[in-house]
Amino acid sequence: MTTNAESFARAQQSIPGGVNSPVRAFGSVGGTPRSFVSAKGAYITDVEGRDYVDLVNSWGPAVLGHAHPEVLAAVHAAVDRGLGFGATTPGESELAEIIRGRVVNGDSSPVEKVRLVSTGTEATMTAIRLARGATGRDLLVKFAGNYHGHSDGLLAESGSGVATLALPGSAGVPAPIAAQTLVIPYNDVAAVEAVFAERGDQIAAIIVEAAPANMGVVPPAPGFNAALRRITTAHGALLIMDEVLTGFRVSSAGWWGLDGSDYAPDLFTFGKVVGGGLPLAALGGTASLMDQLAPSGPVYQAGTLSGNPVAVAAGIATLTAADETVYARLDLVADLLATETSSALAAEGVEHSVQRAGNLFSFAFRSVAPTNYVEVKDQEGFRYRDFFHAMLDAGVSLPPSVFEAWFVSAAHDDSAVARIIDALPAAAKAAASARP
Repeated sequence: MTTNAESFARAQQSIPGGVNSPVRAFGSVGGTPRSFVSAKGAYITDVEGRDYVDLVNSWGPAVLGHAHPEVLAAVHAAVDRGLGFGATTPGESELAEIIRGRVVNGDSSPVEKVRLVSTGTEATMTAIRLARGATGRDLLVKFAGNYHGHSDGLLAESGSGVATLALPGSAGVPAPIAAQTLVIPYNDVAAVEAVFAERGDQIAAIIVEAAPANMGVVPPAPGFNAALRRITTAHGALLIMDEVLTGFRVSSAGWWGLDGSDYAPDLFTFGKVVGGGLPLAALGGTASLMDQLAPSGPVYQAGTLSGNPVAVAAGIATLTAADETVYARLDLVADLLATETSSALAAEGVEHSVQRAGNLFSFAFRSVAPTNYVEVKDQEGFRYRDFFHAMLDAGVSLPPSVFEAWFVSAAHDDSAVARIIDALPAAAKAAASARP
């Protein structure tokens, strides 16, 4: 039997760092990364044959749980028809229509047309290019700690793996490209107003995570997203709402469905859940804006695997099965686990705060929940390392970074939840005794 250590050592011989996405390397928590070979429902199994209750869930896509039978059936049927055609398919239109039908406010939708791509990075990159093409302006405003993928202009003060590795950005990004992105504090309306007062006629768009979940979960202050809509409209700029993580996870219409009755972004980006666990993402917006993409308009975007029929089938099946019963279960499990984890930490005297955005949650090791990236970094994050490994030893797989959200699924039944709760007291003790 191959061990996790042997599997990781092998990977390090031919893959940089032994991983194909940095957070998987356990850099911030230490120890040997697990190498997984299968998953079913709420559980994931490593190369040593040990199973874990999974609270990563592919970083969000497994909203129904792993290997959901309806999703597998749809994927198997799609595979039997062929892996890809390099041409349009009926499934692309069906998935676009499902997305449009979910993002609604009364009788209208801010998503009139959808372009399918392969990754969240590609979706945000395309949305920014489209915003620049539509406005004729170059500058972009983003918020410190918000993560929008790894394209060059978006890595300054990002969350996710950039935060986990404590990097200010990335080598290889030319200074002139970085200078096109203005980074300001999150949840600070005054800072937004100030940057627009100074350079508003040069700003193409604001891009913002609908509810940030890549620096831990840091929800927008009440009215913050609506304020962004007001300010961008006043200055002729666009608002790009990044729902790659929150879209169709925190509600049937994403975060905008919980928060957006009084504002409508110009562009949305979607990923994770929309592809059902396969590489697929999307951007959507008004017809007049989206029709500026080639071949209808002058803003070029293309992708050999865009709208891949197998990925599209997984997305259609996932979104079709993700009904209100599913979202009710996600909310219930998230409420229970957030409460039980907080109680266990409090019982051991561990200073912490619970961070929530719908059914996304995480914990900061500070007494007051952070509202921006500076506050996120001002915590005793070292405590998460020992907490994480105690949970892993007890058969619970958490995100390997304090800067990531916890993800539940509809497959987390009472038995899976009980295993998690049973592991909490020992993990809380470990966090209490942790040292930097």
